[in-house]
Amino acid sequence: MGAAAHFSNERVYRVFLVWLCCWGWLSLTCAGRLSVSSQNLQVHKHLKRLNKPAVKSIQVLESFILLMSPDGDIIDCVHISKQPAFDHPFLKDHKIQMNPSTTPELLFEDNKVSKKPKERINPVTQLWHQNGVCSEGTIPVRRTKKEDVLRASSVKRYGKKKHRTVPLPRSADLDLANQSGHQHAIAYVEGGKFYGAKATINVWEPKVQSSNEFSLSQLWILGGSFGQDLNSIEAGWQVSPDLYGDNNTRLFTYWTSDAYQATGCYNLLCSGFIQVNSQIAMGASISPVSGFHNPQYDISITIWKDPKEGHWWMQFGDGYVLGYWPSFLFSYLADSASIVEWGGEVVNMEEDGHHTTTQMGSGQFPDAGFSKASYFRNIQVVDSSNNLKEPKGLNTFTEKSNCYDVEVSKNDDWGHYFYYGGPGRNPNCQ
Repeated sequence: MGAAAHFSNERVYRVFLVWLCCWGWLSLTCAGRLSVSSQNLQVHKHLKRLNKPAVKSIQVLESFILLMSPDGDIIDCVHISKQPAFDHPFLKDHKIQMNPSTTPELLFEDNKVSKKPKERINPVTQLWHQNGVCSEGTIPVRRTKKEDVLRASSVKRYGKKKHRTVPLPRSADLDLANQSGHQHAIAYVEGGKFYGAKATINVWEPKVQSSNEFSLSQLWILGGSFGQDLNSIEAGWQVSPDLYGDNNTRLFTYWTSDAYQATGCYNLLCSGFIQVNSQIAMGASISPVSGFHNPQYDISITIWKDPKEGHWWMQFGDGYVLGYWPSFLFSYLADSASIVEWGGEVVNMEEDGHHTTTQMGSGQFPDAGFSKASYFRNIQVVDSSNNLKEPKGLNTFTEKSNCYDVEVSKNDDWGHYFYYGGPGRNPNCQ
């Protein structure tokens, strides 16, 4: 009764404010109060959609566990059938596919590439694992907070990339690429049909100059043109103060089917990606990270198209099959990808009239080498027979090599690999 009365009184108060505004009274405060009230209502509704609430029953409480991470994150163990993906109207009656029909096989001629490089590489984990785990039948979901949404330009744009953030490795598009404010240092293949890709990515914690900039390292699975119809599946690690509210290095995914306009989002911040793994949380911090002349850490990511069901699956490391993007989400990628890209991306806002000091990778140029520069190793693509194979015709691209650069090479231990990155602003990059 008290809650109903409170709601009624608040509604009457808002109506009264509108009436006063219409008559020109309280003109200095009315618009502001209504705007804040409307924004708070939108944020509340959005949080309710993203953060699936616990029902007060023993049965549900057993499948909804609250875990506090050392980095301040709250990880909710949500029943797999209650995850955000199933808010999508086309997924209401979807039967969850708990495992892919098959995983990509390594071709015989590529078996000479060692899975364990000579350089000492260490495994990584996620910080929230220090305080607990989620049980089978649930998935870990990083809880979205009010302040997370308020940092976005709008509630509608929360969890979404800005338009034109994919590297455009073609000379005719260089002007367009520079206008976007995003800069890249990548390796890529194009001109064929690709059914997935794999890479092992060195993990660092680059410095980000401004809260509205980010630095990431990822792979892109692309279909369509670089116009309004681009399909993209992405995964890697990122430092994004605007999205997460801190400077931690975090595992992330992204997808879009219309060039970042209306569809898609980071992680589980909209309906789409269906997670089946109970141990890895999208958007959670990765720990530890590599240090300059210190131990090196890397993560392996594989994305491939299930030849039977047609869904695009993601695997983290050698044993964590995380989940899948249903094939109906995409147009071009419903068949195959036409471009695969690996590498780094930063946002350069030039807020003080100069190039940003936001680092890419480790913040060092490629020629610094192992334990100083960041790398991608064991780069592979998936062919139509679901085989992992070496990429043919590997190219590189960067908008400003004096700011961030990339150098490709090959050996028996790392297969196709490259060092990449840079410090951003420096005497040769102003």
